[in-house]
Amino acid sequence: MKTPRVTGIGGIFFKAKNPKKLAGWYRKHLGLPVNDQWFGWSFEWRDAKRPKRKGATAWGLFDSKADYFGSRRQGHMLNYRVADLRKVLAALRREGVWVDPKGIEQSDFGRFAWIRDGEGNRVELWEPPKGA
Repeated sequence: MKTPRVTGIGGIFFKAKNPKKLAGWYRKHLGLPVNDQWFGWSFEWRDAKRPKRKGATAWGLFDSKADYFGSRRQGHMLNYRVADLRKVLAALRREGVWVDPKGIEQSDFGRFAWIRDGEGNRVELWEPPKGA
C-alpha cells in the first residue's frame, strides 16, 4: 500500500445563516466552547504513536455568503493535514487534479493550498508549521 498523502483531518468548516446564533446553539446544547471572534473551536489531541506530540483539529462556522469555500453553493469544507504540501501538490498535478493557481499560502499557522475533489468541492490542504 502506498504511503498516505493525508495524515489526518486538520479542520471541519461549514456555513451558517447566522454564525453567532449557531455558535450559541453549539455552546448551549453540545457544550462546545466556541470562540466568539472566529466562531470556532480547536479540539486538541495527542498522536497515538508519539503521545508527547500534540495536535489539533479545528471546527468552525463561516457566514453563508463567504467565498472561502470557493463557491457559495458549497456548504462545507474539509481541511486535511499533510506532511509535505509541495510534494502532495506536485503528485496531484501530475494526476490531473485541479490545484488552485494562487499556490501555497504561508501563515503563522502553517502552509495552505486548495484543490477540488472529483465532484468539484473545494478541499483545503494544510501543512502544520514545523514543531506543531
